[in-house]
Amino acid sequence: MTLMKSWVASANTADTPFPLNNLPYGVFSVDDSEPRCGVAIGDYILDMAAVEDAGLIELDEDGAFDLPFWNDVMELGPEVWAKLRARLQDMLVEGSADQAAVEPYLVPLAAAELHMPLLVAEYTDFYAGKQHAQNMGAILRGSPDLPANWLHIPIGYNGRASSVVVSGTDIHRPNGQSKAPDADMPSFGPSKRLDIELEMGAIVGTSCDHGTTITVDQADAMIFGYVLLNDWSARDIQGWEYQPLGPFQGKAFGTSISPWIVTTAALEPFRTATPPREKELLPYLNSTTDGLFDIELEVLMQPAGADKATSLSKTNYSRMYYSAAEQLCHHASGGCGMSAGDLLGSGTISGPEKSEYGSLMELSWAGREPFTLDTGETRTFIEDGDTLTLRGAAKGDGYQVGFGACEGTILPAIKFPA
Repeated sequence: MTLMKSWVASANTADTPFPLNNLPYGVFSVDDSEPRCGVAIGDYILDMAAVEDAGLIELDEDGAFDLPFWNDVMELGPEVWAKLRARLQDMLVEGSADQAAVEPYLVPLAAAELHMPLLVAEYTDFYAGKQHAQNMGAILRGSPDLPANWLHIPIGYNGRASSVVVSGTDIHRPNGQSKAPDADMPSFGPSKRLDIELEMGAIVGTSCDHGTTITVDQADAMIFGYVLLNDWSARDIQGWEYQPLGPFQGKAFGTSISPWIVTTAALEPFRTATPPREKELLPYLNSTTDGLFDIELEVLMQPAGADKATSLSKTNYSRMYYSAAEQLCHHASGGCGMSAGDLLGSGTISGPEKSEYGSLMELSWAGREPFTLDTGETRTFIEDGDTLTLRGAAKGDGYQVGFGACEGTILPAIKFPA
């Protein structure tokens, strides 16, 4: 597919993440205005509440855009999603008869503050990157062999929706318990092995009731869109606590997402198949639709005071073993109800080369192999003041479908009361 031309000139450049092909959904405010729904186009945000008030867009539910989240639009379902996207493209396409009516409702992106684009109902994080799982096995157990269940089931754990924050939100280094290998007792204090996880987040747009099940194809149709996701991880806290019930405090202090929801419809031209199965999946996980997308991803680190960031890793969402639709299908397979606004983290995305590893745990091999930044500084894990940024885009013919940055800066730990 080639670039779709818009009368918004900045949407027609090859380097913009927000061409007419994209039209991602976010929430913004300007000055002291209340946050409300907006659509990114080039260097601007289309004020959806104002467009609706002007009678240029009509939904089945009045006022769905004059809210600080997209959940109400999600719940209207795929047919409404498709009509909304078609109407937006019709208004913004080059030569549109609506240009004069729409143009006053464009807000400069540079003048806006971006907010969480949705109310996160629940958050589940998966462990669906095969290379990452093998690397973690080699680091932690001395063997890259996968757990016995890994090739049969999308493994995940239930996280904390309250910890999900929008890009640009600072994260305090977490306090917690950890135990040195040669210590008799654990200690309590700031994490010394703070990490990131490069992930994609799938946003469930429509619900399924408790006690029901869905197919993979139905699950795919339920996904409203995708965000970049950084599941910040305290490896020392996690290592002490995770047996026998899995991650807890080591993952509960912060998960950052990009500010724009890129719709599944915008990503359709970039669909790609999951990799060949090493073990045949059980029939309920079969599908008729390719479930992954060709999305190029990058991790960058910038120390406090540095004038530029260092690129640490580049990989691709197509490296995943399980798709978001397979994860969602399995999540509901036991009768778990799924809701509009549920967020599913893909799991860390790593490729076979070190330059494609999606966590510092892998890049530094658990701290044993420090890496050097462009500033000359070395790192094994994150230090206070470091800013970590995830970038991602699907690349087309003369255009890209981007997500905006997923960024966070680590602040010192909050002093625990005596």
